[in-house]
Amino acid sequence: MSMIVDFKQVSVEGLESSPYAEALAGVRANEARYYWNKYQHRFTVTPAEESEETLEYVNHVLEEERGLKFASLPLQTSRFQVASLNMAYVFYQSGLSVNVMYSLDPEGKRAVGFKLCEGMEVPAELADRFKFARQKSKLAGTIRGSYFVIKNEYPVLEERA
Repeated sequence: MSMIVDFKQVSVEGLESSPYAEALAGVRANEARYYWNKYQHRFTVTPAEESEETLEYVNHVLEEERGLKFASLPLQTSRFQVASLNMAYVFYQSGLSVNVMYSLDPEGKRAVGFKLCEGMEVPAELADRFKFARQKSKLAGTIRGSYFVIKNEYPVLEERA
């Protein structure tokens, strides 16, 4: 069952099994606030067990681009299009958030972003491969983030109705 993420009343719903549930909920709310303020888009998440297509898409891009496969359990996903950007998110039990931003314009931005919630260690899969910048957030405390540019072409993932 999908739910709209409320960035005014931050909830850990769907993230309770994470040892960083509150911080991860803050990261999720931070994303929701960004998309609302920039695009008036309501950020909606779906339980990972109901999101096989989104998980396969994100996993495929990670594997093809950088040979990445995360050991952590995915808890929730989000998938949508805003402006000319096709977005896919996965929120993991470890406190990691991964997003795939894929512009529909061949000359547009295409990248994979990683956000680590406050308190979590850098996952072994990313350690020694990426440098993380710090960002302060009222909703999430200190978020550490990194990204890489997508080099290959991928089919656009349609938003689920």
